[in-house]
Amino acid sequence: MTQFEALGLSAVILKTLETLGYENPTPIQSQAIPLVLEGKDLMGLAQTGTGKTAAFGLPLIQHLNKGNYKPQPKTVRALILAPTRELAKQICENLNGFAKRTPLRISMVVGGVSIGAQIKNLARGTDVLVATPGRLLDLVERRAVDLSTAQYLVLDEADQMLDLGFIHALRKIAKLLGTPRQTMLFSATMPKLVAELASTYLTNPERIEVSPSGKAADKIDQSVHFINHQGKQELLKDCLIERRDDLSLVFARTKRGAERLMKHLVSCGFKAGSIHGNKSQAQRDRAIRAFKKGEIRILVATDVAARGIDISGISHVYNYELPEVPENYVHRIGRTARAGAAGQAIAFCSPEEFHLLRAIEKLMEITLDAASGQRPERSIKPARKAKGRSGNKNQGAAKKFRTKRDGPKGANSPKPANNNRPGKWRNRPKKKKVAA
Repeated sequence: MTQFEALGLSAVILKTLETLGYENPTPIQSQAIPLVLEGKDLMGLAQTGTGKTAAFGLPLIQHLNKGNYKPQPKTVRALILAPTRELAKQICENLNGFAKRTPLRISMVVGGVSIGAQIKNLARGTDVLVATPGRLLDLVERRAVDLSTAQYLVLDEADQMLDLGFIHALRKIAKLLGTPRQTMLFSATMPKLVAELASTYLTNPERIEVSPSGKAADKIDQSVHFINHQGKQELLKDCLIERRDDLSLVFARTKRGAERLMKHLVSCGFKAGSIHGNKSQAQRDRAIRAFKKGEIRILVATDVAARGIDISGISHVYNYELPEVPENYVHRIGRTARAGAAGQAIAFCSPEEFHLLRAIEKLMEITLDAASGQRPERSIKPARKAKGRSGNKNQGAAKKFRTKRDGPKGANSPKPANNNRPGKWRNRPKKKKVAA
């Protein structure tokens, strides 16, 4: 008897796992699979790269494969929501692998691709629908999909869905689902808001906490360079030159910054690509595919890639700019050390970012080793920009002039002369009184 067999999985799924090379379940899988098979609502917390998709995917497929039930046109039997296109695609690929010995249909709907093709695909009905919230609501409004038949709901990476502002979309979607239903929520971090969300949508859930919230995988070697912002590009190039043959993932904070950094690396002779929100889905897919194949060795990304990229060969993750949300750091570095491998996470911290580093260290309850530079005593906040609609340096003076011209407040305040009035009012002749 294998360890997966002891969890209660069927012979069909066990045969599939053997073909896929799965040998021993991870801790989250060992604890979650039996509970999901029993039909219980579940709230699971585990590090990234520990197999959460299989933890809910395997028992879900076993449930749906019972009997000869076929979905009716436009209906859905199980719904899985993910915050990003990349994560939705990864989940869909994994589920298709798990269900290849079954007649189940797995479909995916995300933004950035033709909605017409998705409407046509959903017209036949689907057993499992993997979706991002925004595109799913678009399809609901077009009456392309009926969620009232869904008896299973999975929220994957619910904390990021809240970070991206999907709370209102989640509320709308939840009202459309069938009842009673089995609901599962999985994430690598569990902030207070997610716990409140779980209490709203889950009924008497079982809680599984394989690792404390904010803890990274044990095999990730973390360090930080303390350096001014102006020196980051040269330091990054030096690091990449030392490991030119490795797969490296570089995180920037903004879409524009990620694209600019990628183009700079390409101009320096590196094989680099980028993914961020300004890229179409086809462009993002091509970049990830080239990265997997090793055609490019460096992928520059925003936090859109912090979850959903499952590439076992990533050896280094560089936080070129630290994230504003400390939980995102955990997800970023979770792209390395996948499936038990080792990896390195290297952060670049400027004096202006020190408060972000302190928030990360507080969350993870660690102090990152300094690879170079000196740890500052406090963060240097950037200068606040002067308020103004267009940054006109004479704007303040103009405002002062208007105030002086208007004079003091009160009923007896003197009125400005005509020649001080702007525009068409200047030197306008007074109207003559006409006798009645």
